[in-house]
Amino acid sequence: MARKIVLADASPLIGLARVGGLLWLRKLYQTISITKAVRHEATGARERPGAVAISAALKQGWIRVLRQEWSEPPLPQLDTGEASTLRAAVAHGAAALVLLDDLQARREAQRLGLTFIGTAGIVVEARRARLIKAARPVFARLADEGFHLDPELVEAILTELRES
Repeated sequence: MARKIVLADASPLIGLARVGGLLWLRKLYQTISITKAVRHEATGARERPGAVAISAALKQGWIRVLRQEWSEPPLPQLDTGEASTLRAAVAHGAAALVLLDDLQARREAQRLGLTFIGTAGIVVEARRARLIKAARPVFARLADEGFHLDPELVEAILTELRES
C-alpha cells in the first residue's frame, strides 16, 4: 500500500535543515505534512538553526500545515508538537508515516501501531536513493551541529552501509 501522508515532528526537520538535507525529504516523500504546533516549534524562532530553510519549504508548498487538529489520544507525557503529530497519524491510520526522533514519542508511536522513521533512518534512505554519496559526513555534520544521535546506532548504520 502506498503511503498517503508523511507527518513530521520538528526534530527531523530541524536536524535535516541544519545539514542541508531538507530537500532529501522532498525527493523521498514529495510532500511533508506538519501540525500547527510543529510549525511553531520549527519556525517560531527565526534565529533557530534551520528555521529559515523550513519556512522557505512552507512557502514553496511541499511542507504543508494541517488545518485540522485532533485531541485524541491523550498523550500527556509528550511535548505539544510530538503529541499533535502522533494524533494526526492515528487519525490517518495505516496511510501515515511519521518522521520522529524523541525516544518517548517513538515508544508511543510503536504502542499506537504507527509506522515511523527518525533522522538517522532518513539519512539511510537518502543514501540508498543516492541523494547523498555517503552517510558518514552527514552524521558528522549533525554531531557538529549539536544534534544527538546514539553513537552505537550511527556505527551500526555505517557498518550496514559499508562505510565503517
